[in-house]
Amino acid sequence: MKKYLKEDKWSIIEEGFQLHQHEISESIFSIGNGYMGQRANFEEAYSGPTLQGSYMAGVYYPDKTRVGWWKNGYPEYFAKVLNSTNWIGIGIEIEGEILDLAACTVREFTRVLNMKEGTLSRSFIAELEDGKEIRVEALRFVSMARHEIGAIRYAITPLNFSGKVTVTPYLDGDVQNKDSNYDEKFWAEVYKEVGESEAALTVKTKKLDFHVTSVMSFEMSKNGEPLVLELEPIEKDKYVGYRTSVDVQQDEQLVIYKYVANVTSRDYGFGQLLDAGRAALKSAVEAGFQELHKEQVNVWADKWRESDIVIEGDVAAQQAIRFNIFQLNQTYTGEDDRLNIGPKGFTGEKYGGSTYWDTEAYCLPFYLSTADSSIARNLLIYRYKHLQKAKENARKLGFVKGALYPMVTMNGEECHNEWEITFEEIHRNGAIAYAIYNYVNYTGDQAYLGQYGLEVLAEISRFWEERVNYVPAKDQYMILGVTGPNEYENNVNNNWYTNRIASWTMEYTLEVLQYLKKSEPTRYEELVEKLQLKEEETEKWSEIITKMYYPYDGEKDIYLQQDGFLDKDLTPVRDLDPKHTPLNQNWSWDRILRSAYIKQADVLQGLFFLGDRYDLDTKKRNFDFYEPLTVHESSLSPCVHSIMACELGYKEKAYEMYLRTARLDLDNYNNDTEDGCHSTSMAGTWMSVVHGFGGLRVKDGELHLNPFNPGHWKSFSFKVMFRGSRLKVTVGEQDVTVTNETKIPAKVNVYGNSYTVGGLSHVKVNH
Repeated sequence: MKKYLKEDKWSIIEEGFQLHQHEISESIFSIGNGYMGQRANFEEAYSGPTLQGSYMAGVYYPDKTRVGWWKNGYPEYFAKVLNSTNWIGIGIEIEGEILDLAACTVREFTRVLNMKEGTLSRSFIAELEDGKEIRVEALRFVSMARHEIGAIRYAITPLNFSGKVTVTPYLDGDVQNKDSNYDEKFWAEVYKEVGESEAALTVKTKKLDFHVTSVMSFEMSKNGEPLVLELEPIEKDKYVGYRTSVDVQQDEQLVIYKYVANVTSRDYGFGQLLDAGRAALKSAVEAGFQELHKEQVNVWADKWRESDIVIEGDVAAQQAIRFNIFQLNQTYTGEDDRLNIGPKGFTGEKYGGSTYWDTEAYCLPFYLSTADSSIARNLLIYRYKHLQKAKENARKLGFVKGALYPMVTMNGEECHNEWEITFEEIHRNGAIAYAIYNYVNYTGDQAYLGQYGLEVLAEISRFWEERVNYVPAKDQYMILGVTGPNEYENNVNNNWYTNRIASWTMEYTLEVLQYLKKSEPTRYEELVEKLQLKEEETEKWSEIITKMYYPYDGEKDIYLQQDGFLDKDLTPVRDLDPKHTPLNQNWSWDRILRSAYIKQADVLQGLFFLGDRYDLDTKKRNFDFYEPLTVHESSLSPCVHSIMACELGYKEKAYEMYLRTARLDLDNYNNDTEDGCHSTSMAGTWMSVVHGFGGLRVKDGELHLNPFNPGHWKSFSFKVMFRGSRLKVTVGEQDVTVTNETKIPAKVNVYGNSYTVGGLSHVKVNH
């Protein structure tokens, strides 16, 4: 764990340039707007370790799968989130010497991610090889108001000399992915142009034919006065730019404003891209940097009004939760139902793909509570639109019917090529089904079931029906050869969570069928016909539910993670020499698989999802057994443990797990933040506060709260949208206040008592 960032309520601050931390900072200080994103790469040249990362949402490349031993059913490709055209580049030369922070002396370096306004700034003094000193102050953002626009203000001041500064703003499409399987470059040039006032570059992917057009313009001023520039156009392979030189006196400030529009063929026809980019750029330039910045501030003010969490008395916790909320809001806005939430968002290229089960299990609750319900609905519709592909995925693995949603996907097709994941981590199907239940239970949108939900549920249930194995000698159904959420156990029999979520899915599907038959009989008949759903199928589901096998130990009175789990050495993590952790960086895979150590919540994942079906004693016994064996080497692990610890009254464990999930990237707990931030687990951080310390649940259409203060905070507050009302819940030392910020009355249950909170009013309840 490396702590080098200053604690602040609204900003992430790095003071002093630390070259060995730079790639970590590139991830943490990333910016995005749901349409595009940018790692915190430097505008000027940098010869030190770096991961260039400019990303366009939904643009990807099917990199050919590279494995040592091909198995039937392997995906043909692994989808790569592409490093796209580098649009931020501004080359700087001082009297012929290239400005490069890896090759000069750097003083007074400060990098600031202003989360309140959605901007990244940087300032420093650079002493060049010949002793010349300059001060640089840079500010940039990708616009939340104009999603195709990025803007940069880059200021240079000579401190101990007067001389010539040469500036080269450019667009560079000759980029590559660090994780390319065969070191292949994924882009080809289509068009480039360097005009009098703007330059344009269009590149396309070598497969799938995604086109990205970037159009650039820039202006310069000296001491606030606009400059008329002599420009030297530059054209190279997949590169356009300008070169211009300006004489600058000591202490004069030279300011470069760079504006870029990035547009893709996802939104425009190939022949429309250039005009669309030019139109977006023209509008941005006419508005000017200050107006664009003002728009940015206003949009973020609205975002924070809806989703902020305030923690009093703990700056580290406050900074962390806002960082997580900030990344979630700039990763996914919900306006485009073709998009989803990748595990690295716009902060890195690792893992590939745009969708994991993380979205349904962890991200959906955040968007349910902090945005209009249509945003969460779009996440579900994304999966509905991929239903046919999910059915095809099941056929590829030899199933006659049903749907198996992919572990990793861009377009609904499986593109994850680790066999123990692709073939065996089938519990992901359960997360899709649970998300439908979660959405309907939270929003009350029962219409979704007939419109989209039942079709997905029925096909998933068909998959489980075929995947189970009937054992006549025991008259029970089992699920063999799986990997549960704990990926440190592969090819096991009867993972409790997998068996449980499969059975639950069939239970819920039958409930939805009965609901539709009673409430929407016409639609029910239409769906039965469309699905060709037979009575013998639903009878089979009922039989499987009744006879499903769940591994259990009577002596310990716990559910077993899988058959034979107690045969392992059960030495708790606390007794391991710290040199062994993280296990995934110090142990062989063979040793990990033979151990009892758990990567993330597994049995506890099921007890969390289906918490209304298990009493506190059951949860306590299982938590007390499994948590000491958990190494939390998945970013998705600490949040579930924090929420359950809250429910069990384990205040210190709840707080410990909260800090671990909240500051996972800021403090680089898992020693991997340089690859990108753990975007989907950030939703788990939000859940730790709202569902954990806030105790939020929805039961019978009513919002239930059971809040408590972990003891490290003076107070905390969070906001949730619930069925049209926006409620602010403030948990103080003596009481809980629920304030309705809308005119729509809301019913709330606090500590077991029901209250009606009128429009623009509040209720106060003592602890």
